[in-house]
Amino acid sequence: MTARRAAIPALSAPPRARPQGAVRRCAGDTMGTTWSVRFAAPETVGPGAVYEAVQTSLDRVVAEMSPWEPESDIVRFNAAPAGSWVAVPDAFLRVAMAAAIVAQETGGAYDPGSGALADLWGFGPAGKRAAPPSAHEIDAALGSCGRPLNIDSEGARLFQPGGMKLDLCAIAKGFGVDEAGDALDALGIESWLVEVGGELKGRGVKPNGEPWWAALDAGLGAASPADGEHGFVAALYDLAVATSGNAVKFFDHGGRRYSHLIDPRAGYPVQSGLSAVTVLHESAMMADAYATALFVMGPMDGFAFAQKRGLAARFVGAEAGDERISDALAAMLD
Repeated sequence: MTARRAAIPALSAPPRARPQGAVRRCAGDTMGTTWSVRFAAPETVGPGAVYEAVQTSLDRVVAEMSPWEPESDIVRFNAAPAGSWVAVPDAFLRVAMAAAIVAQETGGAYDPGSGALADLWGFGPAGKRAAPPSAHEIDAALGSCGRPLNIDSEGARLFQPGGMKLDLCAIAKGFGVDEAGDALDALGIESWLVEVGGELKGRGVKPNGEPWWAALDAGLGAASPADGEHGFVAALYDLAVATSGNAVKFFDHGGRRYSHLIDPRAGYPVQSGLSAVTVLHESAMMADAYATALFVMGPMDGFAFAQKRGLAARFVGAEAGDERISDALAAMLD
């Protein structure tokens, strides 16, 4: 693997010892996309056990947090009567608490309660649309957004004030990456790379002593495992990477493109001149949420937020060569 730029995080401890054996792979389907795992482990740990562990962990995330699953916990919460407390599983609670933190930090640029807007614009389970909604419809959907989540962590429950429609899609996929990694850890595998729909997390080093590399220039919609030559890569030493971009989910109408990345404060898809924002973080869940928030905040406010919070972030504009990287990411470049 060769690259023009390589981001390598500072290590608090030496990389883990090289694993024995060859790199093996397995893959499957989840969350309307695909997942893949590359790992190095003793032959006593077979691909079948890896597949089952990863698929089970991801299926659990879908069963709890997918708005497309009619029996999911998130659908149950969204349908709960006004003024009711809704018990949720532990994993759901942890994701909701993280989502609430990011929402507060970003002043609502990320809002887990914006499911009504996602549906209205055709990016939720309500189905696609070919034209933008009316201003009246947008105002009505905004009425159910911007409300803080009321969470009873000790009782493992969330409060449904009435009409709140949770959408955890911008954080649940990252959480799934973390959960898949935990499942591999539980199998005793110390060297792995998990990828779910373009979000990645790596642990340990490969048998040749190299880190698991992620290509950040593989496309504006996602990163990818790095093989061959790339312009920009990151060493995933116990590190995750997530990207939010407007190149995959959108519809065109009247000569204008409408992305699935909606500003929940305004009710409209973001039109900031950005094509993608990538965030590197030790938690794939947090990288996922922050990438979305930074994209919504835009190239100025988003960059200022990344600088203030010490986030390793890359902002890519629509024009060729339009790129800005935060100080935390610049510090990783060799």
